Amino acid sequence: MSGEFLAFISLSLVAVLGGILLINLTKVVHMVIALVFTFISVAGIYVMLSAEFVAVVQILIYSGAITIIMLFGIMLTKHDDESVEKTGMIRKLLLMLGIAGFAFAVYMGIYDLDIPAQQTALHENNTEQIGVALYSKYVIPFELTSVILLVALVGAIVLAKKDEPEEADKQ
Repeated sequence: MSGEFLAFISLSLVAVLGGILLINLTKVVHMVIALVFTFISVAGIYVMLSAEFVAVVQILIYSGAITIIMLFGIMLTKHDDESVEKTGMIRKLLLMLGIAGFAFAVYMGIYDLDIPAQQTALHENNTEQIGVALYSKYVIPFELTSVILLVALVGAIVLAKKDEPEEADKQ
């Protein structure tokens, strides 16, 4: 068993465990921390695949910015924690059985998978190739995505502010 295999297994277990905790935890901040663990372990898998730029972007964008935006969105909206129903032990058991069944199906699907080896060019100007493709071929979708994200953020703030009645209207 190689060190690379052990690193992959441990990173993938952290990612899966973070996803399971994200589904099962009840406090929002704990859910976001579980999501951050998942994002960081996926970034570690990207590093193992020699995609360092994608790993850094994964950490900066997903683990940093998206998580903070999610926390702000949760803080800006009203929600009642009392209306959340507690799940029973049977439902948790069924969930765990479903997850174990899915993991077994994936394992059986890739156990005897034979992918032929082929020549690849790793570590050859990955960042430069991504930058050239992003700012030449995909510049319009890149800019449209930033505008859509800005509109969604402004819309979330407007919706959150609309729900609160103003103090001047009450008097």
